[in-house]
Amino acid sequence: MNQVPDIIAPNLKILFIGFNPGLRSAETGHHFAGHTNKFWKLLSAAGLTPYQFKPDEDGKLLALGLGITNIVARPSRAASEITREEYRAGREVLQNKLLLYNPEIACFAGVGVYKEFAKRTDVLCGLQPSGVATGVQHYVVPSPSGLTRILFADQLVYYQRLAVLIIHKLP
Repeated sequence: MNQVPDIIAPNLKILFIGFNPGLRSAETGHHFAGHTNKFWKLLSAAGLTPYQFKPDEDGKLLALGLGITNIVARPSRAASEITREEYRAGREVLQNKLLLYNPEIACFAGVGVYKEFAKRTDVLCGLQPSGVATGVQHYVVPSPSGLTRILFADQLVYYQRLAVLIIHKLP
């Protein structure tokens, strides 16, 4: 199964971090490609992209100061298939990416992603109290997965708050 390449560059405004690529993303080579995934719709509705990108336009994010990576690179049907060892290794790799690429905001696409990364259980959506890299803020949005039962409007609120943090700095 194909890995999905990171969309990443130094000094991004926001680096979005997912659990791992789904099977559809592995098939297409593009992030958040599942038919029911709301990521691209949420970015557009929050004003983070000028229109609703399709997954195969994920490379256009870099021009907007946005990027995408995952805590685990191996694609799977569901995040529940990720092993403890994969999370441990992924946590180290991700921490190194944050230090190397130094995004302004590391945005974790799902409470569970941040729980695994930060090894915390008391996580709510929004700006987090501390980060691992100096100057990198940690922010959590609800998972855009089609499996998420959170209403679109309730998810959108967190993406809009994220946009407010950086919108004045986008090109």
